[in-house]
Amino acid sequence: MADVAADSSLPPLHSINRRRTHRLIPAKFANGGNSVLARLSSDPAMLNGIFELDNATNDRLLAELGKVPGIDRRELIFGVPSASIVNAAFCHPAPTGSRFNSSERGAWYAGYEVRTSQAEVIHHRRQWLRETNWTEEDLAEYVDYLADFHGEFYDLRGTAEFSACLDPDSYTASQALAASLLHASGLGIIYPSVRRAAGTCLACFRPAIVTHVRRDATYRLILRGWQGPVKVEKL
Repeated sequence: MADVAADSSLPPLHSINRRRTHRLIPAKFANGGNSVLARLSSDPAMLNGIFELDNATNDRLLAELGKVPGIDRRELIFGVPSASIVNAAFCHPAPTGSRFNSSERGAWYAGYEVRTSQAEVIHHRRQWLRETNWTEEDLAEYVDYLADFHGEFYDLRGTAEFSACLDPDSYTASQALAASLLHASGLGIIYPSVRRAAGTCLACFRPAIVTHVRRDATYRLILRGWQGPVKVEKL
């Protein structure tokens, strides 16, 4: 990592020992939640068939079998609490990727502050409501997963030369940078939140670096259309 750190074309490295970062995950995907597929039938035999079909096309399960090109099975974690939650973050990227990951490999995103994570989730929820032209009230519940991070992360805070990576409307520059850092064996990136002033976010590239994952509070987001007010309730 020393040679990489000396490369002036990359952000500076910063050693962190950060506890209690916040990642909000839809409650329906959280550990212990009922599968949404269970709503499709009350017939146990039919449900078993549905689950088998889902498992055959589930990217996380396929990755754990070494059948997904974006991430090596040896990078995933096993036998620890919330392993499936962590692995899923890396195995289910958005179709167009996210700020610091491509469509082939995900990352673990978290906020240093729970309000920052809420702001990020609200932004993407509003985007989805706008794309679907939803104007009625929308309710969604999210579980806050805490995680701790220790190691050297690239730091975009206070680095004007990487401002394009914080473009609120484009991931082109940020995904290119992330690909370079991933290739250079980087652990991840710390960066200013694009959706909440003074907030700090973290994108971790390596499942094994996401440690001490545990559930915290559950929140309900109530949105009145994509342009309306937002209410956050702690359940």
